[in-house]
Amino acid sequence: MKNAPRVNRLGAVLSVVLVIAACGSPEVDAPATDVREPSAPAPVEKGPRTQPGTEMGLYTPEQHDSYDGRFNIRGTRIYQVGTLADESPWDHMGDDASNLRQVGGVVEFEVNEIDNTGAFAAVLELPEGVYRIELDRFVEFSPCQNGGVAAFLFEHGDAGCGDANWPKSLLYIAGWGLGRAWLDDELLYEDYQIHFMVTQGMRDRETLVAATGAGNSATGAGAVNPAAMQLDFYIRSPESNEANHPGREVFDHFFAMEVTWR
Repeated sequence: MKNAPRVNRLGAVLSVVLVIAACGSPEVDAPATDVREPSAPAPVEKGPRTQPGTEMGLYTPEQHDSYDGRFNIRGTRIYQVGTLADESPWDHMGDDASNLRQVGGVVEFEVNEIDNTGAFAAVLELPEGVYRIELDRFVEFSPCQNGGVAAFLFEHGDAGCGDANWPKSLLYIAGWGLGRAWLDDELLYEDYQIHFMVTQGMRDRETLVAATGAGNSATGAGAVNPAAMQLDFYIRSPESNEANHPGREVFDHFFAMEVTWR
């Protein structure tokens, strides 16, 4: 019986194998995983560089290593909204293009958006005489104006920056400040507010009608044509007059339909 212990041991091992086979391999607990639904993106707030519903992002000018902040721009084929002699109440926005007149002359500016410096001037040939506007200094009237000169921002319409008298547009460059205007050699206005902006096409190429946020637009944003461009500018009084549109005592408003970058 010398082989009996070996047989007993083999039988024991075989029994263990059979038990494991019958019961299956021991289970190993898998690490718990936290399965969550992907969170919805945070709502986009309205601001000079952000607008809800946009489907494209852009690098801001200051993200470009080559950005020098310099804009040298000239506008021609200029229209005036209304006249200098209009009696109140008047409409100097001219959304329906019914009170526009083409005038001679040119508007030019060269600014540095980084430093908030530069010059703006318009010399216009009106039936009343030579009308000249010059900006004396840049002023930030609102935080979105970035020191008085700002580039690549959303303004007007329902943008949350500027009023709704114009449609919401991407402004390639814009400036705000205080300045003067002359008719021939007579100083008409001093320390009046001036605003200029190079925008997407706010007016129809042919009819010159504008679809503004406050006017004949189906939405608060208004409508622009990104395939076109214009240069809009005005000089306005600090005094209000709510009988007029816009509600200022003086609001001399012009726009150039041909814009040249230099």
